[in-house]
Amino acid sequence: MAKQRKATKAAAPAKRKDGGPPAPFKRPAEVLQPIVDTLDEKQVYIIHIDSKPAAFKRKIFVVPVLMNVVIAALLVWRMFHIGPYYLSIFASVLGYSNDTTMVVDEMEWDEIVPEVLRRGFSFTLDFLLFMFVAPWPLDFVFSQENGSPVAWRWAVGFRNREVIVRRSKKWVETMGDVVNDETCKGLFMAHVNVATSPLAIGEKTGYLLMNAEWDLDWVAMVDATTMVDKKMAAIEAFTLVVLLHHEEWGWLCVDMKEEVTGPQDHRRRQVIMFRDALATKGKEDLFYRWIEIIQYESSQPGGFGPEKQEGAAKQIRDMFQKEGIDFDQQWEETVGTAPSVGIQ
Repeated sequence: MAKQRKATKAAAPAKRKDGGPPAPFKRPAEVLQPIVDTLDEKQVYIIHIDSKPAAFKRKIFVVPVLMNVVIAALLVWRMFHIGPYYLSIFASVLGYSNDTTMVVDEMEWDEIVPEVLRRGFSFTLDFLLFMFVAPWPLDFVFSQENGSPVAWRWAVGFRNREVIVRRSKKWVETMGDVVNDETCKGLFMAHVNVATSPLAIGEKTGYLLMNAEWDLDWVAMVDATTMVDKKMAAIEAFTLVVLLHHEEWGWLCVDMKEEVTGPQDHRRRQVIMFRDALATKGKEDLFYRWIEIIQYESSQPGGFGPEKQEGAAKQIRDMFQKEGIDFDQQWEETVGTAPSVGIQ
């Protein structure tokens, strides 16, 4: 980073009036410092709250558990099945004659070639299995570098609101100075915007966010949850935080307010948060009925003017009230802004 930052120093963006880093970067909130101190300075981190219902997360997690159990069972079966065969070959090499001993001088080529190919295939297959497949269940349970999914679930369990921490992969190594170089900053923000879009963090539970660019940091997720459990920070402190380390400024976070992500993305994120809050109460159907009312009223002749908006708002509030939910209160508790029945 340092070399590229010096090369573009003349065109570096101005610092903030308060002496802070250039927009959209800012200092991380002080409450996040305990977890920031544990992070790898070479990586970029995205933290957000996963509000999918605990029951749904449990179902999602069952899939990799079963997959790794099956893989482990097949590997154990293979080991017990092929182990005696390899022991016999090893004993034959040491001079102890057995069924696997090949006396080439006494064999024909049509016997030698098939046997060599069979053994070669067996050796190759088992090498690939135990070098590349065997680490999957081991890492799933015992991985130490960034923790493991099992260790995370063992410590955290399944909750309706969970802190998810993603860690960048190798793409970040080629980014350059994302604070002072406008080109690098643009590429960096493109990665971040895709990873923090409502489609990514709103439609998928945290476990499904691993891809070619991002991995999950299991240890950091346990640490963040511990902070919440010990009242060191409210869970809301982890609402969409992007962290990176810069040589000049130290740890920074990206300001993901409306001026960065755009008002429409911000609005969609609010709607998704509201839907997830209803889902935790078993009232997700209310969300879809709410959307249906808005879509129906807005498609009627004459447009969706103030009068129709007021009528739709009353209809929506009455519908929620019948289900024992105060729309305005629920929206404000979930999103943190004044309620607007989602029509503005």
